[in-house]
Amino acid sequence: MSGYVSLIRAHTLSDTAEYAYASTVEAGARLVFPAGACPINDDGTTAAVGDYAGQAAKCVENLRVALTEAGARLEDVASTRVLVASTSQADLVTAWVVIRDAFGDHDVPSTLLGVTVLGYDNQLVEIEAVAAVAAVAAVAAPA
Repeated sequence: MSGYVSLIRAHTLSDTAEYAYASTVEAGARLVFPAGACPINDDGTTAAVGDYAGQAAKCVENLRVALTEAGARLEDVASTRVLVASTSQADLVTAWVVIRDAFGDHDVPSTLLGVTVLGYDNQLVEIEAVAAVAAVAAVAAPA
């Protein structure tokens, strides 16, 4: 559990899901809504073309960078949505395993979806996330 995110496990629901069933965010936390983390290299090219696991790893790497810039970490994430451009459940699971492993014990509530197409050429995976961190004190505007 991060300082502001609590993961909820529903003991009356199946324990086969590899994530918490819900999460809550403490009052007064600042929410962080990063753009979807894509498997895009610094030069704008798509990483790991044709490789679901490789693209999932690059998405996690890029998500970490975006969260860091916002003052957050993976452990501050309250929920995720993982989009995989495939009609094969095996491809979804391949991407999911990489992402789940990156989150470790912080088994954040997640939704895993197979989609038709994603925004970049050769893109197979994208991660949406919402995080919660300490609220920053308001700074007075200059007079």
